[in-house]
Amino acid sequence: MLQVTASGSLQPSSNPYPFQICRTPIEPAQLHAVSLKTATFHDPLISSRLISLYAHSKCNSLDHVRSVFDQIQEPTLHSWNTLIKSYVENQRSQESLLMFLEFMSRSGLMPDVFTLPCVIKACGRLIATKEGEQIHGLILKIGFRDDVFVQSSLVSMYSKFKDINSARKVFDGMTEKDLVSWNSLMDGYVKSGNIELAKELFDEMTEKDVVSWTVMVDGLSKHGKVDDARKVFDEMPNRNLPSWNAMINGYMKAGDFLSARRLFNQMEDIDIITWNSMIAGYECNGRFSEALKLFTQLLNSGYIPTPSTLVSTLSAISYLALLTKGRWVHSYIVKNNHKLDGILGTSLIETYCKCGSIESALKIFKSIHNKKLAHWTAIIVGLGTHGQANHALELFQEMLKVNIIPNGITFIGVLNACNHAGLVKDGQRFFKMMVNDYKIEPTIEHYGCLVDIFCRAGCLEEAKNVIESMPMKPNKIVWMSLLSASRIYKNVEIGEYAGHHVKQIDPKCIESYLLLSNMYATTNNWDKVSHVRETMRKMGLKKDPGCSFIEFENGVHEFIVGDRSHPQSNEIYHKLSEIRERLKSVGHVPDKSQVLLHIEGDNEKEIELESHSERLAIAFGLINYKPGIPIRIVKNLRVCNDCHSVTKLLSKIYDREIIVRDNNRYHHFKNGSCSCMDYW
Repeated sequence: MLQVTASGSLQPSSNPYPFQICRTPIEPAQLHAVSLKTATFHDPLISSRLISLYAHSKCNSLDHVRSVFDQIQEPTLHSWNTLIKSYVENQRSQESLLMFLEFMSRSGLMPDVFTLPCVIKACGRLIATKEGEQIHGLILKIGFRDDVFVQSSLVSMYSKFKDINSARKVFDGMTEKDLVSWNSLMDGYVKSGNIELAKELFDEMTEKDVVSWTVMVDGLSKHGKVDDARKVFDEMPNRNLPSWNAMINGYMKAGDFLSARRLFNQMEDIDIITWNSMIAGYECNGRFSEALKLFTQLLNSGYIPTPSTLVSTLSAISYLALLTKGRWVHSYIVKNNHKLDGILGTSLIETYCKCGSIESALKIFKSIHNKKLAHWTAIIVGLGTHGQANHALELFQEMLKVNIIPNGITFIGVLNACNHAGLVKDGQRFFKMMVNDYKIEPTIEHYGCLVDIFCRAGCLEEAKNVIESMPMKPNKIVWMSLLSASRIYKNVEIGEYAGHHVKQIDPKCIESYLLLSNMYATTNNWDKVSHVRETMRKMGLKKDPGCSFIEFENGVHEFIVGDRSHPQSNEIYHKLSEIRERLKSVGHVPDKSQVLLHIEGDNEKEIELESHSERLAIAFGLINYKPGIPIRIVKNLRVCNDCHSVTKLLSKIYDREIIVRDNNRYHHFKNGSCSCMDYW
């Protein structure tokens, strides 16, 4: 400790090391003041201890420590090491390397076994390969090739570089291997994809700690070897939290959410990473309701969601189009001061778009000051799918003016906007811009957008030419786009051509048979209609039942075609009778061409149309929603021609905005019109 002598000078005691421990937050500053007052600050031992005290005090910023360090005339090696280490520990690795460069150029000192592992760690974190190799050369030059700590750090560094050969070379050259070096090399094998070599190394280890076991469990899980991971997990002497989380992630990645849930229920201690793994896992596996239930459970358990939690939750909300829940999460984000200039802002924009509230999505977009490419892309895609193509293209031009460089996903949004607006020439122009100006290689999604643009405009030959000239094999979606357009424009030749290719890819694709049948029916080719029906019967093909969701009073109400299980079923069917009469009064004639093939008779076909799932949901909305509130519905299948025509009429008859999200796009029905151009 420092002691004041009889003469008033400050002298180090015979045991100065307790001086490194602060008893109070202000002690470093007090001792600093005493050292300045007694002119002992530049004593190497005292200044070194002061730097150590400041660095370990939570009340002092690292910048302040650096300012004190800069006042020292001749810093000791210990002072340099303290500051270099502090930069690394505070996630300021680049400054750590700059500090090391300064140390080498002006201190006149040589690095030791405390300096080198710190700067090696900084190189690993920054993936600074050239600097790392230079430091490795320095290590060989100054004689640290046999130091186990330095060599272990090199193994770890090369593993982070994914230069597994160099990591192995250093490892094999070590005269003494510690557990850290074994774990680092094994982790390197895992991260570079050499899971078999990692397992071999794991089996060779005579000593293992909890890190060894966890690295192996995590590696096997991430590489899809969940059963092998579980065997290692079950053999672990002491399981830690990361190993449980690794197994849960592995099960979720493999789609085995039941096993993941069983593990989750067995855990005595969980952290926010566990919750995030479960919620994200449910969301990725399409178990959106379970994800939202778990999010509610997380809040009730007193845990604080992270941005990752909120992103996964918003994604689940987006799929179910639960606008009320989306707004609640938005309020939570605002209340807890989460920033929207990252992925959270992008997720919120996407959520409002997918919940049918493009106005709210635009408000979020405008509120973000530091807009990144993802924000621009999300709103452009959203506007395009909502039929606001002109606005989407205006924002795209604005984005280019502020020097934001678009990527492939941005151009998918732009091409979709052109598609929904029928802008054929603009679509071709933007496609060429993407390839020629931004050197983006088109994917099958980009070609699919271009095909859709031609199909929607009735340019079927041009669409066919694009498909035949694609550098990759067309998928089912591309051919189905051409087949759907052929039905609309009654082009039997191209329709049969497209249908043939769909059958080659997916012989049991029921949508292709339905489109072919409808195309033949609209061209009065009844022999071929009968042939398609007979083929479907022989193959046992059945159309998936239509299912529609509507949110009301914090709950989700689900309807399937012909559903009579809802508590308000009597009221709903009474409303449907009222709707039928009002439709007749405005001259609506049902389009029965797309009714299920096994239904005979015009009256039966009309009854079937009236009980489509979205009609039931609309009737429920008209009964329960207050006037003026938009009715938002999500459907699992594409809206049929008749339901599309009916919904347009209902939006005018009842003066309601009706928003339907089917498996193809959004439909905004208002005043007897729709935002899309999909139906004739």
